Amino acid sequence: MIGFRTVSKDRAGSRVRRLAGAGMVLPLAVGALMAAGAGTSAASPGTGPTAVVSMGDSYISGEAGRWKGNSLTNTGNRTGTDRGWVSGSSYDPGKVYGTTAGGCHRSDSAEVRSAGPIADVAVNLACSGATSQNVFRASNGGVAFKGEAPQADQLAAVAASHDVKVIALSIGGNDLGFADIIKDCAYDFIIWNSYCHDDQQYGVDQKIDAVMGAVGKSVDEIRAVMRGAGYADSSYRIVLQSYPSPIPRGAENRYTQSDWSRLNTGGCPFWNRDSDWARDSLVPQIANRIKGVAAAKGVQFLDLRDMLQGREVCAKASKHVTASAPASAKTSEWARWIDNNESQGLIQESMHPNYFGQLAAGRCLALVVAQPAASGFGCKNTAGADQTGTFLTPAP
Repeated sequence: MIGFRTVSKDRAGSRVRRLAGAGMVLPLAVGALMAAGAGTSAASPGTGPTAVVSMGDSYISGEAGRWKGNSLTNTGNRTGTDRGWVSGSSYDPGKVYGTTAGGCHRSDSAEVRSAGPIADVAVNLACSGATSQNVFRASNGGVAFKGEAPQADQLAAVAASHDVKVIALSIGGNDLGFADIIKDCAYDFIIWNSYCHDDQQYGVDQKIDAVMGAVGKSVDEIRAVMRGAGYADSSYRIVLQSYPSPIPRGAENRYTQSDWSRLNTGGCPFWNRDSDWARDSLVPQIANRIKGVAAAKGVQFLDLRDMLQGREVCAKASKHVTASAPASAKTSEWARWIDNNESQGLIQESMHPNYFGQLAAGRCLALVVAQPAASGFGCKNTAGADQTGTFLTPAP
């Protein structure tokens, strides 16, 4: 069984401490051309293979794409959930993340790869753990990350060799400290028997103006690169997206908060009050602010706050994968739990959309790109359906 079942309170605390240092969130060169047909000759805007590009952090890079739901079975293919399984007790994350395994975690199911035929080529420049500074051009304050040049500088090479039509951007979560928020809230459940939402809300309020300024600068940096490559602003679109909640409201959690089942079985060690705050205050606050940035910068907004509704870790409407309940986008969770022992993969995968969630995010991207570029939409899922049941709603 997974390590949750045998972990003691003291040991759990020490393990959850690793959340902050693992690049968990909330996860080249242009060797990241991730689809067939990538051309190598120089192209001017409107020529060469068309491209859709993803930029930003772990929520769009494909972090947790290794997992098809969550299973307590800790051996073999983990009841069919582990896409990195080779045979016996042999696992190769590279089957999913390629050469970025253990680093940027650009999965084969990442949003830009799952969106379908938006363009001839899908290029994933996003990197798990990236902040806005890792998007900016090096000439304007950008910082290299995990051995790669800033993402805007990588974009320049793509823009020169492809006809870029769509750039999807997810950024700001790491600037805001998602990993620390999750770590601290888990601590308060496991160790301190206290709530996190009041202190964490204060911290978010102190940071959020500066973070949104950095998100806006990320958009400006992308525009500058594209203009420098000869693109008119109207010749392509930028889709700026918000974040989904990986945990449900307290009343929608299938495990009681009065014992250790949320930690030991579910992998969602959070109090009801903190869960409600995250789902109904923090995630909407960030989404609304990102929506404001999108409007100010004249780019398209994709609101993902409700994308995982009913599919979150520990949600009553979903279930663990077992021998009698096979992995399925219709019944399994769409987000990765906190595997605090790292008995299944790396902890940096925790609290991210998994394989099923990424298929859904790709579907959301495809749907919004089919709409006018100046529009904004939310994306939700249909209860009991797979990713094809996702649909657009007016942005809140």
